[in-house]
Amino acid sequence: MGKAPRGEFAARKLSFKRQKFRWKSAGYKRRVLRLDEKADPLEGSPQGRGIVLEKVGVEAKQPNSAIRKCVRVQLIKNGRQVTSFAPGDGAIGFIEEHDEVVVEGIGGAKGGSYGDIPGVRYKVIKVNGISLKELVKGRKEKPTR
Repeated sequence: MGKAPRGEFAARKLSFKRQKFRWKSAGYKRRVLRLDEKADPLEGSPQGRGIVLEKVGVEAKQPNSAIRKCVRVQLIKNGRQVTSFAPGDGAIGFIEEHDEVVVEGIGGAKGGSYGDIPGVRYKVIKVNGISLKELVKGRKEKPTR
């Protein structure tokens, strides 16, 4: 291919060429074809409701040694299962099986996992409509059903 057209009446050609070459950019292509949204269990939304299936301990990656307390959650809107981290000291104690929780992204790079927790991309923020943070701090009580 030669140089870009530069004439007085070349605007149309320039804009068409720019449109064509934008598809070579990986970021543009993923965004326009919504590839990340299709792969995302939350389907692009910031948070999702789900039901706790089980509590699991996930081992931290090297060089750390710990068991991070997580829960398996089945999302209500599409039935997909995600592993979700319970942040806070003793937070897992406030979460029971069959509780309704709200999960959100954990804030790792490019929507991936965070820190030393392998394969966990979400965290629990609410349990039965009460903020998990408030429960951990002892400001609120968990409602008995």
